[in-house]
Amino acid sequence: MQLTVQIPDEFAQRLHSAGGGDLSRRALESLVADEYRNGHLTKPELRRILSLETGDQIDGFLKAHGVYEEYGLEDLNQELETLRRLGI
Repeated sequence: MQLTVQIPDEFAQRLHSAGGGDLSRRALESLVADEYRNGHLTKPELRRILSLETGDQIDGFLKAHGVYEEYGLEDLNQELETLRRLGI
């Protein structure tokens, strides 16, 4: 699907200058980061939409957009138990 967004020229120029790079790509990245944050997209879908090749690229993308995976006490306890079983 092709999506067109109308932005008045004065703002488009300022946004382009402020962030550098391709404004269309920045808009796409902001949209998909927000949709991932809201649980509407998965990592494999992000990879496909953004043409990313590795998990590290996806993780870097998410970090750059302030999207962090939840990591709670239960996750920590599971990791600690795994380390104990491994003798570490």
